[in-house]
Amino acid sequence: MTKPLRIALTKGRLEKDTVSLFDRMGLDTEAIKQKGRRLILPVGDKLEVVLAKAADVITYVEHGVCDVGVVGKDTIAESDGRFYEVLDLGFGKCRFAVAAPAGTDVFGSYREITVASKYPSVTRAYFEQRGMDVRIIKIEGSVELAPLIGLADCIVDIVETGATLKENGLTIVEDVMPISARVIVNTAAMKLRKTAIETLVSQMEENL
Repeated sequence: MTKPLRIALTKGRLEKDTVSLFDRMGLDTEAIKQKGRRLILPVGDKLEVVLAKAADVITYVEHGVCDVGVVGKDTIAESDGRFYEVLDLGFGKCRFAVAAPAGTDVFGSYREITVASKYPSVTRAYFEQRGMDVRIIKIEGSVELAPLIGLADCIVDIVETGATLKENGLTIVEDVMPISARVIVNTAAMKLRKTAIETLVSQMEENL
């Protein structure tokens, strides 16, 4: 008997949205909904799910311990992993944006500006595309604080409604990249289990 496809799901909202998608596909998701402390969860007899943090989804898929993953484009963009990105699921939508205190000249200044972000790779690629040399400071906590205490001129962060920025006196200067949940596939699995993976992805796409 062929072993089930193993899919890594990002915990939290993407997990819930993906489980809803599985329900629409007619899959048995009861084990995920009643997961308790179990770490590997059966979804029918052809699929099993591993719940993980976003960065770990990338790691599991890249190293082949999971065939498929569901993860946000923000995590994909920040990683340098080797895998196939095969489907935009359309949920979990938000965006990367540059934000700064009102009146800050982010793009017109001749001096080197300092940018704070949890996502240095995304930030560096964006400003390089604009031909700008910037100093990037990685922040793990509330990145909105950096301009307020004089640590940075602006930030690059994920924005959904913009309410947090507004409450802290920051305005969006420019959008960087749209973000949504994506399906990724291990490169070797795509060759060895091509039919099963393509069938799963096709069913997911049909039920979006």
